[in-house]
Amino acid sequence: MAENEILLLHLGGLGDVCLSESVFLSLRNHFGDNIVAVGTKRFFRLFPAEYFLRIHGVESRHWLYLFSKEPMDIRWKRVIFIGKDRQGDLRRRWQEISLDPVIFIDMYPDKAVSYQQSAFGTPNDENEKVHVEEYQLAQLAQFAIEAVKKEIPRQRSPRAILYPERGFEKEKWEPEHFMTLYRSLRSKGIQAHMMVPAGLQTDVEEAVRIDDLNDVWSFFKGGGIFVSNDSGMAHLAGVSGLFTITIFTDYDPRVWHPRGSNISLQRGVDLFGCNTIEKIILDNL
Repeated sequence: MAENEILLLHLGGLGDVCLSESVFLSLRNHFGDNIVAVGTKRFFRLFPAEYFLRIHGVESRHWLYLFSKEPMDIRWKRVIFIGKDRQGDLRRRWQEISLDPVIFIDMYPDKAVSYQQSAFGTPNDENEKVHVEEYQLAQLAQFAIEAVKKEIPRQRSPRAILYPERGFEKEKWEPEHFMTLYRSLRSKGIQAHMMVPAGLQTDVEEAVRIDDLNDVWSFFKGGGIFVSNDSGMAHLAGVSGLFTITIFTDYDPRVWHPRGSNISLQRGVDLFGCNTIEKIILDNL
């Protein structure tokens, strides 16, 4: 019954869920196997099954009561929310269905959202430099929950996976640069793969196109190095054990870099091009 179970709500994207894995592990160690996760089901399913008793998609009509203003007669032993709730409205609402006090884990430090904003903020504000994983884990102490960081062993392999994207909301390192890097790596005998997202056209006949996240996860398990812009796919590559080389434009890599073995490059701050990234790949294969 719900009164004996803990409801974990995480409504973030793929990258956000990847960054919260250590919190999932910490909660599982503390509360045991009675945590019911609600969010994007296909993201949660990428992680060990033992983290959660059940996983549900928040888009189901069953969960509309969470966002309704009508009185609720459902009760959970405890509600845990990992997200953003600046005014506290969600916490007040969900306390109505939580027998124990709601546990709220702020997803990321607001002052670190934009690299440009933080660069001109208070230079001594350490909050700007805390990685999201560490930021979330540090909040567990106030609930007497031991923070356990999930270590990610590197999956070594002599291959490099390049993942170009077109920029829409955020600027990106252009796909043409990835093409140049791909051809140069192949000319040197490197096992390079061009992994292309839906909607991006390329003249690479052997390009890898994978739509299902479970298939992407399986592909990543082959190990190697993953080169991309800042994206949810970079975070998935990181938790899969790939060595990630991530190019940031709008966000501070000190706060948002993928977990696991990684190198981050900041446009407008770091001087780099195809030759620089190729050298990093060759040095780390």
